[in-house]
Amino acid sequence: MTRAGFIALIGEPNAGKSTLLNRMVGAKVSIVTHKVQTTRARIRGVAIEGEAQLVFVDTPGLFKPRRRLDRAMVAAAWGGASDADVVVLLVEANRGITEGVENILEGLGDVTRGRTVALAINKIDRVKSEALLGLAKDLNEKFEFAETFMISAEKGHGVDAMRQWLAGQLPEGPWLYPEDQIADLPMRMIAAEITREKLTLRLHQELPYQLTVETEQWEERKDGSARIDQIIYVMRDGHKGIVLGNKGETIKAVSKAAREELEEFLGRRIHLFLQVKVRPNWLEESERYSEMGLDFKDGNT
Repeated sequence: MTRAGFIALIGEPNAGKSTLLNRMVGAKVSIVTHKVQTTRARIRGVAIEGEAQLVFVDTPGLFKPRRRLDRAMVAAAWGGASDADVVVLLVEANRGITEGVENILEGLGDVTRGRTVALAINKIDRVKSEALLGLAKDLNEKFEFAETFMISAEKGHGVDAMRQWLAGQLPEGPWLYPEDQIADLPMRMIAAEITREKLTLRLHQELPYQLTVETEQWEERKDGSARIDQIIYVMRDGHKGIVLGNKGETIKAVSKAAREELEEFLGRRIHLFLQVKVRPNWLEESERYSEMGLDFKDGNT
């Protein structure tokens, strides 16, 4: 008997959701950086465990929203939780029960009513075992979790046992995706996310949150390669100069890193062309949100 269903990973920004998704799927399908709030769309990664197909929804981190984009991301995160068969709350072992975790626990009951909710305490290698046990006890007193897992998403500790347990929680039924599919994001969006990740890793401070990447064109070539044209939208002229860098060094490095990762991901040659355009109000344009898989209306105050 086959099983299939959706599993939402929720938590604060930087709790390790994207790292866990990539570990579960066995391939990189979600943007992973040291900066918080980098996942914007609800990215779905598909994993197989025995006769079960696990469809992971990597939601944006839950935090206190300030801008339209923030509000749309938070709405997408809660939406991912309310649509899922199983919800997994990730909490960083080294940070414990922060104000952000308290806020998530308050909203969890309403959103997940009737659903199985598990707790995953991540980054266990950063604290002592007695502190872990105390944290697990405190969290389970605040919310009735179906199961608690101690994991390191980065190193893989405890992830296999968690995946096996999750597989058993899913409803019986046919698989939702072909066996060899690892993500349901369009390749155009995955390609844009890869480029955005490289930008985020190279740029500093607030700028990564004030830019977005769109795949404008994807041309399949006769020799099996593909030409990908992407636009990097920034909000100010000064930002354009930062993205380009001195004598174009930054954009060249970003393009090279993104192209190499795309070639590895797709297993073929890629010709990547990047353009930087200034769009002062891209954060207020509904088309930009659609490209990111977010609902523009969710950003309304």
